[in-house]
Amino acid sequence: MNESITWLGLVDDEEIRLDNAALELSALDHPGLELFPYQQLLDEMEQRLLVVGGSAVIVGEQRAALAQVIADEFGFAGDRDSYDAPVNADMIRVLDRRRGLPVSLSILYVALARAMDWQAEPLNTPGHVLVRLTTPEATLLVDPFSGGAAVGDEKLAALMEAGDGGAEPMSNRGTLVRLLLNQASRAERGGDIARAATLYERMTIFAPEDGMGWWELARLRLIADDTAGAKQSLSAMLEVTREPTRRRQILAALEAIA
Repeated sequence: MNESITWLGLVDDEEIRLDNAALELSALDHPGLELFPYQQLLDEMEQRLLVVGGSAVIVGEQRAALAQVIADEFGFAGDRDSYDAPVNADMIRVLDRRRGLPVSLSILYVALARAMDWQAEPLNTPGHVLVRLTTPEATLLVDPFSGGAAVGDEKLAALMEAGDGGAEPMSNRGTLVRLLLNQASRAERGGDIARAATLYERMTIFAPEDGMGWWELARLRLIADDTAGAKQSLSAMLEVTREPTRRRQILAALEAIA
């Protein structure tokens, strides 16, 4: 079944449209489900945004148009009642329920903004993905989890204090990795190692050079006493890793397993 997402690992990153790619990843968990109604919904949102925001030039207007269409008219919002539910990172269920995590909702905002030829990027903010809209004149941060509200300096500072790292833009593949990472970490915490391993394996298919998928897959295969599988994952990771320190870590792990 994973063959259906092989193309995601072969095309250039900028050729990936985030909402469609997330939908295809989700479809792997819903065999036989017809995707046309979901693609039609995304098209309807895009057409509505064209009407509402077709003349938007400044970032404030673009943010307002996105919020009006996605949050107000189509009803998408952050799921505050069942935040850790796996359905919040499953794009098919996100579209069904109109509820999701910051990363899944950010995918909608970014994809629709880019469909308007607006410059939009998901930001790898600690614990809470934001969207950055940029024009030649200004930049604005948007919180899709909070109905597309603008993010001021005070809220951004609070997010930065909540975890390590900064608000760095994510590539398309990096965004999809973070989406699946949410599912995988929740599956492992719930004791479903096989499910977590399945999700990490998908990461290795559409983001083979990322490294995280290979490393975590090797770790879970060791937990499952699959030494040969763990070696295979680490060897594959070594082939795509160029950073010297990371390569030493992989070689050390391989030696320890041997």
